[in-house]
Amino acid sequence: MNPALLKKIFSFGIVGGVGFAVDAGVLTLLSSKMGVNVYLARLCSFTVAVFVTWMLNRKWVIKADGPRTTTKTNEYLSYLSVQIVGAPINLGIFSLAIFYFASLKAYPVIPLAFGSVGGMFF
Repeated sequence: MNPALLKKIFSFGIVGGVGFAVDAGVLTLLSSKMGVNVYLARLCSFTVAVFVTWMLNRKWVIKADGPRTTTKTNEYLSYLSVQIVGAPINLGIFSLAIFYFASLKAYPVIPLAFGSVGGMFF
């Protein structure tokens, strides 16, 4: 395999791991520590994680070889659009896990992991 491609895949994996940690941290803070409804907390944590992964991917993984042709706002909206396509799968699996296994509501990081894996494979 091409070393540059291998490095890019590894970098995406690292950014994904950081995104998961941010997602889990915000979700836990909002739902467990601040008493926010777990579904609302998940929407907020997803939004924050998307922004963080966009920033990290932009700075570390997908570096422009020349001048960028779009504004940061348009670039982010494009990235967000792609993330929104996978969001129903990610958030759906999260919601279904809590619905069918109500005890997981106390441990929202577990359904978060299920949803993240499902979204990743999509």
